[in-house]
Amino acid sequence: MKVGSFSRLVLVVLLIGFVAARPRESALAASDFDGQSWWSHVKFFADDKLEGRDTGSRGEREAEKYAVEQLKKAGAEPAGEHGFYQPVKFVSRQIVEKDSSLTLIRDGKREPLVLGEDAYIGTRVRPAPEVSAPLVFAGYGLKIPENNYDDFAGLDLHGKIAVIFSGSPAQIPGALAAHYQTMAERWKALRAAGAVGVVTLMNPASMDIPWSRIALNRTHPSMDLDYPEFNETEGDKLAATINPASAEKLFAGSGHTFAEIAALGKDRKELPHFALPASLEAKTRVDVTKVESANIVAKLPGSDPALKDEYVVLSAHIDHIGIGEPINGDRIYNGAMDNGSGSALVLDMAASFKQHPEKLRRSILLVLVTAEEKGLLGSKYFAAHPTVPAKSIVADVNVDMFLPIVPLKVLTVEGLAESSLGDEAREVAQSLGVKVQPDPEPLRNVFVRSDQYNFIRHGVPAVMMDVRAEPGTPEVKIFKDWLTERYHAPSDDVNQPVDLATAAKYEEIVRGLLVRVADDNGRPRWKSDSFFRRYAEGN
Repeated sequence: MKVGSFSRLVLVVLLIGFVAARPRESALAASDFDGQSWWSHVKFFADDKLEGRDTGSRGEREAEKYAVEQLKKAGAEPAGEHGFYQPVKFVSRQIVEKDSSLTLIRDGKREPLVLGEDAYIGTRVRPAPEVSAPLVFAGYGLKIPENNYDDFAGLDLHGKIAVIFSGSPAQIPGALAAHYQTMAERWKALRAAGAVGVVTLMNPASMDIPWSRIALNRTHPSMDLDYPEFNETEGDKLAATINPASAEKLFAGSGHTFAEIAALGKDRKELPHFALPASLEAKTRVDVTKVESANIVAKLPGSDPALKDEYVVLSAHIDHIGIGEPINGDRIYNGAMDNGSGSALVLDMAASFKQHPEKLRRSILLVLVTAEEKGLLGSKYFAAHPTVPAKSIVADVNVDMFLPIVPLKVLTVEGLAESSLGDEAREVAQSLGVKVQPDPEPLRNVFVRSDQYNFIRHGVPAVMMDVRAEPGTPEVKIFKDWLTERYHAPSDDVNQPVDLATAAKYEEIVRGLLVRVADDNGRPRWKSDSFFRRYAEGN
C-alpha cells in the first residue's frame, strides 16, 4: 500500500471517529471555525452555576461579565454607555394566583376556570384588579389595512372582551401577518374597536410547547420596560390564555365549537365572528418589583474613512428564563441553544476577526441584548436608544437558537424577501453549498419573535437565519421533537447532541455575510414591495 493511500485511510478512520463523537461532527469544519471554541462558550453560558441567566439575575450578570472579558480578549472596543454596558430598567410583575380567578358566567350560572388547568392570566399587560365583561369571538383578532382584512368589521366590541384564535388567514403574507400579531399592533386595533381585554385561544397546530409545560411556569414573573414611552397596552384590563383542551367551555350555546374553529385555523382559513353567550369575570392580584439589567455593546472598527462610522450589527440575546418549576427533578432552565448558541457565536465571531483579520470598511457592532425572553425588551430599548447614531446602523444580522442539530444543508432566512440583505444571505449560503428557504411554518410567527424585529421597526434591514430540515425529510421530526422536549425546558442543556461541523459552517455563513455587508459600497435596501420599508421612510 502506498504511503499516500495509507494516510488517506487514517484520515477516513479519524473522520468516522469524529462523526461518532458527542457533540458529533458531520464534516470538516470551515476554515475560520471548528465548532470547538463555540461549544466551550455555550458550556459556560449553560452551566448550572449561571442558573438559567434570568433577566437581572446574578447568573445573567456572570454571563455578561464573561462576555465582556472575551470581547476585550478579542480586541473589541467598548461601545455601550458605561464601557461595554448599556443599563436598562424594567418593571417585573408576578401574579398571586391564590388571590386571582377567572369565572365564566352564562345564564346566571358561574363556572370557574381553573388557573393552570383551564387557563392562565398573563402579566406582560398589567391586569385590572377586577373586570367583568361579555365575550365576543373575533376570529384571528386582526385588522390589516394593506390587505383590506378586518376581523372587527360589524362586531360590537365596546366594553367587551375579545376572544381570538392565534394565527392568521392564508391570504396574508407571513411577515405581514406576524407583524400584526404582535402585542402592540394587535392591542392598537382591539382598543380602537372598543375592547377592554383579550382572551387568546391557542392554536393546537402551532404550539411549540405542550400546555402542561406552558402552565408549569405560568406564575414566573413577566417584565416590561420601565419607561413611559414604551407603554403599548394602555387600556388593556385583561390578557388571558385558554388551554385548547378547555376551550369548548367558551363556545357552549353559541352554535359553534372550538373543534370547528381549530380545524379552520389549522389550514389558515377565514373564521366566523359572533357574540358568545357568556361573560368573563376576572380578579387578579399582582406583585410589582423593579429590576435592572444591561445590554452589552462592543465595536470592531472599520477602516474606510467614509464608511467606518457606519455599523453592521450582529445581535443575540444573552438572557434565558432562569429557575422554574422542575421537570424530571431539574429546575434550572439552562438555555444552551436558546440562546447560549447565539451568545457564543458573537464571542466566537469577535475572536475570529482578531485571529483572521479583515480590513473591513464599515464597523461591526456586537450587541448582546437582555430580556429577549421577556418580550424582546432589551433590543426594543437598544433599537430606540442605540449607543451609536441611529442613522449609522445599516443592517442587523440576528442569531437566536440556530439549532445545529443536523448536518447543515438548509437555512431558513427570516426576512429573506424583505430586503437586499436577504439576497446577500442567500448568495453567501449558496456559495458554501447550503440551500436557502423562506419560513416554511408561518403559523409560528418566528419573524416577530426575536430581536431582529425591533431593528426592523426602526427601519433597519435585518435577517435571522436558522438551521432547518428540508421539507418532507425525516429531519423535520428531529426539529419538532426538539421543540416539544427541549424548548424552554431544563433539557436544553449541554447534555444534548449537537453537530459541531454544522455550527462551524453556520458561523462561516454569518461571518461571510458580515464581511460582505461591511465592504459593500452601498447599504442594504428594502425591497420596493416590502411592508417594512415604511419604517425606513418614516425615519
